[in-house]
Amino acid sequence: MTKNVMVVGAGIVGVSTAIHLQRRGRQVTLVDRKAPGNETSFGNAGLIQREGVVPYGFPQQLGLLVRYAFNNRIDAHYHLKALPGQLAFLARYWWNSNTKRHEMISKAYAPLIEHSISEHNDLIEASHAQHLIRKNGWMEIFRTAGRRDAEFAEAERLQREFGVSHEPLSAADVARLEPDIRGDFAGGLRWRDPWSVLDPHALTAAYRSYFESLGGQFATGDANSLGRYGTGWKVATTDGSLEADEAVLALGPWAATATRRLGYSFPLGVKRGYHMHYATQDNATLHNWTLDAEKGYFLAPMSRGIRLTTGAEFAAMDAPKTPVQLDRAEAVARTVFPLGERLDPEPWMGARPCTPDMMPIIGKAPRHEGLWFAFGHAHHGLTLGPVTGRVLAELMTGEAPLIDISAYSPERFDP
Repeated sequence: MTKNVMVVGAGIVGVSTAIHLQRRGRQVTLVDRKAPGNETSFGNAGLIQREGVVPYGFPQQLGLLVRYAFNNRIDAHYHLKALPGQLAFLARYWWNSNTKRHEMISKAYAPLIEHSISEHNDLIEASHAQHLIRKNGWMEIFRTAGRRDAEFAEAERLQREFGVSHEPLSAADVARLEPDIRGDFAGGLRWRDPWSVLDPHALTAAYRSYFESLGGQFATGDANSLGRYGTGWKVATTDGSLEADEAVLALGPWAATATRRLGYSFPLGVKRGYHMHYATQDNATLHNWTLDAEKGYFLAPMSRGIRLTTGAEFAAMDAPKTPVQLDRAEAVARTVFPLGERLDPEPWMGARPCTPDMMPIIGKAPRHEGLWFAFGHAHHGLTLGPVTGRVLAELMTGEAPLIDISAYSPERFDP
């Protein structure tokens, strides 16, 4: 008999998981309160980061921590009143970011990243979304020779250990590649392997359409209503109660609340982020997805305009927007590239779901039959959606997963 499965959460991870389960003979319903791709997956730098084998760690240097404490940077910002509630998460995050632990985590994390391009390519071709993809990598630009040389050395290490391809750029190379970028930059670094996405929301929507072409369905529903129904699961939707043999929770930053209701206590934190789209002045063109490395903001030439993205904001997930990082970044970016007027009515804000060991939670719920987890992808949700969907679907249907996923097991936090 065909098993019915509900995938609760319709971001890039949930949609990808739904596709892979539907391909394997399950009858899948994708459930979310909004249309697919309208929450965390909507706003990001639009990169499929094949080079991202080293997850973003917590700073270890005392001097840098002191500078962050002044709370005036672009790459990080915090709400003081939110810190007491986040101290336990931040302490574990800091501990896992020490050199030895971080190296171990990177080796465990790398296999997921290694398959990010190939698994996206599978879904891109199946959903006829090639027009949304650019395959020329992305680049960092450096203001100082010290930062440039350190990043060159790290890129060489990543190439040796993980096969990540890169190209060092001189100041003249940066000027040639981006003639409309201004400033006295010391050089740059192009990561060759990653792909970029002109419209991340449109990509998720294309995957959703492909899922439905396979016979899958989408329902508008409330994740907070998820509960047991006999030996299976049920959730309330606008069309009535939906029942299924199995359920996948792919709720991103909302997974902490949903799993807590079921008796779990995962140490899931959030890093909020902002973006804004801009027109350009004087027919200026940005050719590359570009990170101003020392300042910590990103410029991405997307379909809607130049998307400027910020670093991480540590705040309560439901706290009002405080886009001070965006304002700081815009002021700097305007000195580097001729940005025009803002194109969005207000800054977009989203929340990245983060674990203290920087790796996602993928696998079977430890204490419930027929319940599976796929969340906690932090900065790499877009990158890792398809490969996560594949390995979880393989596990659920009794296939040998593409890679060993034991390092991402929920049981490392809730044995």
